Amino acid sequence: MKYASVLLAASCLLSAVKAQWLETTIQLPAGPGPLCYNSRENKVYCVIAGSAVAVISGSSNEVIATIPVVTGPSALCYNSVANSVFCASHDADTLTVIDGLTDSVVGVVSLVFWPTTLIYDSSDNKIYCTNCSYLYSSVTVVDGASNAVVAVIAVLDGLPSVACYDSRDNRVYCARSLPNYVLAIDCATDSIVDSVAIGGAPENSCYNATDNKAYYSDFDRDVVDVIDCGTNQLIATVPVGGFPRALCYNYRANKVYCANGDSDNVSVIDGSSDSVVATVTVGNVPWILLYNRANNKVYCANLGTDDVTVIDGSSNSVLHTIAVGDRPVALCHNPAQNRVYVSNSRSASISVLRDSGGGIEESPKPQAPSHKPAATVMRSLPPGAVVFDAMGRRVVNPRPGVYFVRAEPSAVSRQPSAVTVRKVILQR
Repeated sequence: MKYASVLLAASCLLSAVKAQWLETTIQLPAGPGPLCYNSRENKVYCVIAGSAVAVISGSSNEVIATIPVVTGPSALCYNSVANSVFCASHDADTLTVIDGLTDSVVGVVSLVFWPTTLIYDSSDNKIYCTNCSYLYSSVTVVDGASNAVVAVIAVLDGLPSVACYDSRDNRVYCARSLPNYVLAIDCATDSIVDSVAIGGAPENSCYNATDNKAYYSDFDRDVVDVIDCGTNQLIATVPVGGFPRALCYNYRANKVYCANGDSDNVSVIDGSSDSVVATVTVGNVPWILLYNRANNKVYCANLGTDDVTVIDGSSNSVLHTIAVGDRPVALCHNPAQNRVYVSNSRSASISVLRDSGGGIEESPKPQAPSHKPAATVMRSLPPGAVVFDAMGRRVVNPRPGVYFVRAEPSAVSRQPSAVTVRKVILQR
């Protein structure tokens, strides 16, 4: 009877939580910042304030390495061809190159001045780094195979900041402020081939692969500027909320999402018509956005309320609001386990959000009072086992007791129906 009650409680709770939840919290020695995902090794890399990068196992959520880098790490990007991670350090004007297999530093690249944004060109295996300075405004181009600087593109009369990659035309679009232009850089020749005047100060960008457009949030005028990448023309100026900041693109529904920091909402822009089709209320000071293609959901980290709003990519409705750590500033998706990682800069932690598509799905039907479900008695758990308690919470180091155990879905089949769950009694 006792075990039947435990199973019933777990089943009802887990069935009710058929969405996203906070799986665990990873503590770090200092405030984390930008994140990136190593798809080949299933690792998450996170900048730690000061001079280090933490490496987190995507399967176990454990910190498996802490890599010293040059002081002032500020941006990360992953080179999928060479299986390497690039970390920009704005204090030292360098790029630290980290081997994605061994997590060891294999090179340090000298830059021009104050690196801010890293963009990876997968077609030519190059990394583009914006150098934001009134005296040395430029874009440094690094070869992804040799880790050597192959070009420095001068940016006159302005500060290069945010950029996005146009995969169709093999171009990098780099925003320049004061004056406000977007520069089109040809990745084959590493030269500026065009410039597009925009009205205000660019804050963030994203690329619409369906319609071949680049979008820039303009916080001076509370609009989003839309550039046709085929003609390099400004084709639309879309009014959104106050202080538009983060952008992300939903390729399934062809939508662009814009987080508006002053109005505490997200504007949903149709990618074909470039018009706002919905406004979604979120938490206080929405700061960063992420699109999860695995479940067609948008994650919005809210700086003021220390939570993440989950938006359905089809209906534009709020599905959940999940409390995280203090001051969430960055997001990263792990598609292998369908987890979203949230950097909490003030609480020196990373919140790990999990989707139920890869979690436990048990029948909500009540068990008969006379039925006593069979449980396996074990003295140790098999390698790779994922353990949950009766309330559906992930347990990393289980003590003796009753638990529910499953194996991670394989890379071939991650459907919930392919996951086998069993109840065990852990003894010592």
